[in-house]
Amino acid sequence: MTAVEPAAARRPGASQPPSRLPSLTGLRFVAAFLVFGFHVHIEQFVGDGPVRTGMQWLFGQGAVGVSFFFILSGFVLTWSARSGDTARRFWWRRVARIYPDHVATWVVAMALALIGGAGVAASVWLPNLLLLQAWSPDIDVFFGLNTVSWSLACEIFFYAMWPALFVVLRRLPARALWPGTALMLGLVWIVPVIAQALPADDRYWFIWVFPVTRLPEFIAGMLLARIVRESRWPTVFGMGPAMALAAAAYLASQWLPGDFRMVAGTVAPLALLVAATAHADVTGARSPWRGRTAIRLGEISYAFYLVHQLVLRLVVHVFGVGHGLLAGVGAAVLALVLALAASWLLYERVENPANRFLLRRGPTRAKTKD
Repeated sequence: MTAVEPAAARRPGASQPPSRLPSLTGLRFVAAFLVFGFHVHIEQFVGDGPVRTGMQWLFGQGAVGVSFFFILSGFVLTWSARSGDTARRFWWRRVARIYPDHVATWVVAMALALIGGAGVAASVWLPNLLLLQAWSPDIDVFFGLNTVSWSLACEIFFYAMWPALFVVLRRLPARALWPGTALMLGLVWIVPVIAQALPADDRYWFIWVFPVTRLPEFIAGMLLARIVRESRWPTVFGMGPAMALAAAAYLASQWLPGDFRMVAGTVAPLALLVAATAHADVTGARSPWRGRTAIRLGEISYAFYLVHQLVLRLVVHVFGVGHGLLAGVGAAVLALVLALAASWLLYERVENPANRFLLRRGPTRAKTKD
């Protein structure tokens, strides 16, 4: 199966869109930081009071940063599709990108569990290592070891589907792109409705963790990538309005019923934010996420996402939770500094070297026949 660029990129006389979208790289860290803040909040670093109430407002919905990543993944992979590529080469690149950091943090999580005296059954550590844990409705499995890696299990499923999905995408007529995007975003709202037929204990898994129900977010990102690439994005809806809409949805979604709060309440604004940010890079519009610091933080955001909860566990183990204002904020800041340092080391010493090593030894154009 061969993956090629969307037709608009090959249209005679059409200007070639930029291959890199730096603002989306910078915005990645914002999403990762929201997830970090969410975990600081639920760990209760600060005891009850006005500060904790403020934390609820700021980070109570921070987990939706994962939804941003799923949409972004579909968008970026479609945007950067290579002419003449094959499924085999695509899958190898994704393995080289995802697995080194995952394996490194899996080892750390296993070591922390064993040092802490907790036994880890093969039914937990093996699916977590292989990134299959999200297919199990057992919370001890899908949240086992490094909890956040459940989302990588979804990503691996998306990658497996991407070559086939891309073949369908590139054959869609242009008039179907916006209706297709609306359909995908609408399916996200239908998922909590379907979940009502499930036992209460399985609804959270079905809505939040199950790879199949998270796939529409990824496909919406793919469709939006083609919309922006083919200059079908409404220029009046720039990054400023998109950021305002996403922020409003983020704050307001906490009042939705619980099953709709997890994904549905923010999915459309987040999808529009991804597309509007990419459009800003394409057109050269001003962006707060294109600076050197923002891009650097975005580059280490994947490593930060994977290490931050392990760091939080360590800080909680040493300092405890439920502190007053100064101690609680101090512990959270310490966790942030340690997580940033650990993510930089992971990025520089594991992610980049391993990625280069694997890509040198992976399938090449000369070797690959598929």
